[in-house]
Amino acid sequence: MIGVGKIKQYSNVLDKPLSKGKQEVSLSAFAFLFSELVQYNQTQVDNIAELERRLEDAGYAVGARVLELLCHRDKGNRRETRLLGILSFVHSTVWKVLFGKVADSLEKGTEHEDEYMISEKELLVNKFISTPKDMGTFNCGAFVAGIVRGVLDSAGFPAVVTAHFVPMEGQQRPRTTILIKFAEEVLQREARLG
Repeated sequence: MIGVGKIKQYSNVLDKPLSKGKQEVSLSAFAFLFSELVQYNQTQVDNIAELERRLEDAGYAVGARVLELLCHRDKGNRRETRLLGILSFVHSTVWKVLFGKVADSLEKGTEHEDEYMISEKELLVNKFISTPKDMGTFNCGAFVAGIVRGVLDSAGFPAVVTAHFVPMEGQQRPRTTILIKFAEEVLQREARLG
């Protein structure tokens, strides 16, 4: 028969090759765990800036691990060495692994040479969050900013990464922009590489 392959039988579970496994997490499970992370950190702080910093720190640890996993799995332990390469990697590959799709946009800042922005119309971590009035401008996107900072720092591109709400005309909810401001050493290295 054409097109029918022979299925290989393994006598021992240890002989089976490692697969990528199921790559999806239930959205409700993620929403519950993330909600608990936010609530726990909220009880440990006194102000919104501290809460966002703690979420960013939690995201940083995730970002460092995501980079290791993706470089090992997809790139044969090679990492990006160029600025646009790492930005494209974060915008497409990392975003797709974390959120199931490529980010809405990647833009270079117009005012500063060292700024880049990743924008998402409806960031998953902000999707199910309702912020009380007393918390004002609290943005759970700080967690994602931490992930991006973790990926960039671990790849050798130190940067300050922050999350901001940007109002959109005709939309009830603002979009989230992850602002990446690279360290001077990154720009100098990029200029040397040509």
